[in-house]
Amino acid sequence: MKPLSAFSHHNLGTKASKYLALLATTSLVFGTILSWASPAWASQPSVDLGTAGTFAVLGGTTVTNTGATVLSGNLGVNPGTAITGFPPGIVNNGTQYAADPTALQAQTDLTAAYNDAAGRTPFATVSTVGNQTLTPGVYKSSSSLALNGTLILNGQNNPNSVFIFQAGSTLITASSSSVVLTGGAQACNVFWQVGSSATLGTSTTFTGTILALTSATVDTGATVSGRILAQNGQVSLDNNIITVPSCNNVTTTPTGTTPTTSPTGTTSPTGTTPTTTPTGTTSPTGTTGSTTSVTPSSPTATVPYAHTGKPWSGWLYWLLVGSFGVGGLGIVSTQIYQRYSKSSRSG
Repeated sequence: MKPLSAFSHHNLGTKASKYLALLATTSLVFGTILSWASPAWASQPSVDLGTAGTFAVLGGTTVTNTGATVLSGNLGVNPGTAITGFPPGIVNNGTQYAADPTALQAQTDLTAAYNDAAGRTPFATVSTVGNQTLTPGVYKSSSSLALNGTLILNGQNNPNSVFIFQAGSTLITASSSSVVLTGGAQACNVFWQVGSSATLGTSTTFTGTILALTSATVDTGATVSGRILAQNGQVSLDNNIITVPSCNNVTTTPTGTTPTTSPTGTTSPTGTTPTTTPTGTTSPTGTTGSTTSVTPSSPTATVPYAHTGKPWSGWLYWLLVGSFGVGGLGIVSTQIYQRYSKSSRSG
C-alpha cells in the first residue's frame, strides 16, 4: 500500500468526521423516540413528605377506628379534633396529635407533597392496574383508578426507584388485591396521589403512601406498608395494620474515585482505591468500622481505540450500541471499516 498523501489524510479525516456526526445525530433521534414511546420510564426523585412522613394515619376532620387496629407511626388530625377508637386501636412507636402545631405542620407538608406528586411528568396513562408488572415511573388516570388482583412493582435492582400513581378522582382496590415489590423496590418510594377519596377493599395488602385530597377508608382486615394521609376529610379504619416503612437509601461511590475523608488513624494502601464505601456507619477513631472485607483494585490501563487496530472499539463501540443495538452494530461497524480501508487504498 502506498503512503497516504497529505490530501488523503485530510480527506480520510473529513469522511470520518461525517460518519461520527451521523452516528451522534442518529443516537439523539433514537433516544428521543424512546423517551416518547416510554414516558413512564423517566427517572423520578422521591416525594418529600416532610413531617407528614412520620404519620401512619393523618386526617383532616376526624379519624375513626373499629376493632384492634395497630398503627406503627404517629396518628393525627387537623383542623378537626376528633380521634375515636384508640383504644381498642393501638399506636406503636408514635404519638397522637389532634389540632395542635405538630398536626398542623404535618397537614402543611402533606399539601406540598400532594401538589408535588400531582404535578409529576412525564406519565403513562392507565385506568386499571393489577395482574401486571410495572417499572419505575409515573402512571396517571384522568378519573378513577382501580387496583384489581396483584400489582407487581419491579425496581429493576435500583433501591432508589420511585413509583407515582396519579388518580384524578378516586382510588379503589378490590377485595384481597395486593401490591408486591420486587427488584429492590421500597415501600417508602411508592406514592398514590388521589384527587378525591381512596378506598382499600377488604383484606387488601397495600404498599405505598396514599395522599388523598379528601378522605380515605380502609376496610376490614386491610394492611398497609405505607401511610394513609387525607387533607380535608376523615380517615376510617377497621381492624387494620398500618406501618410506616423504613427507607434504605443507597449511595454508590463510583469505582476509581477516592473518598475525600478517611477514618482518623487509618492508612489506605498507596495507589489503590476501594470499590465501595459503606454508608451510614460511624467508625471509632483509629479503627475501621466496616464489617465487610473490600478488596482494593488497581487502576486498569485503557488502550485508546486507535492503538488497537479496530476503529470501532472504545467509546465509538458504545455509541454504536446505544444507537443501533447489538444487531446493527456489526453492520455499521463493518461499513465504517470498509470505508476507512477504501479511502486509504484510494489515497
